[in-house]
Amino acid sequence: MPAFECFKTVEARPNDAHMLRFWCQYWIIVAMVIAFESLISWVPMYGEIKLAFFVYLWYPKTKGSDVVYDTFLRPIVMQYEPNIEQRLLHLRAKSGQLLSFYVKNCADKGTAFFMDVLHYVVSDKAEGSNLERTDCCYAYS
Repeated sequence: MPAFECFKTVEARPNDAHMLRFWCQYWIIVAMVIAFESLISWVPMYGEIKLAFFVYLWYPKTKGSDVVYDTFLRPIVMQYEPNIEQRLLHLRAKSGQLLSFYVKNCADKGTAFFMDVLHYVVSDKAEGSNLERTDCCYAYS
């Protein structure tokens, strides 16, 4: 429902800044909940609480995303914004090196796995051909 409402807002009313802000706030809060989900998913009835919270966020009469964003999320992010920005810049600078490392590592492991499979297939066929020839009374010298 929220994703479709966001789509309709963007497509039908591209100049409606209030609704775009509402849906952006909603998705920011959802992203934060999902990011911290592993820390709080042990709470009894977590799934039901999360569902009720998400409904509260997008339900038109409560406008929960406005309340949560303005009361909790915005002040915290504003306080740590310079630190977050600095860490993101550092992460972007290192991401190329990290991606290169993982691609090379995956390629090396993939090549090794392929070679192991190839050796297995070749050795299996060679053993199978020896059995067939000995069964047919052919002998190797």
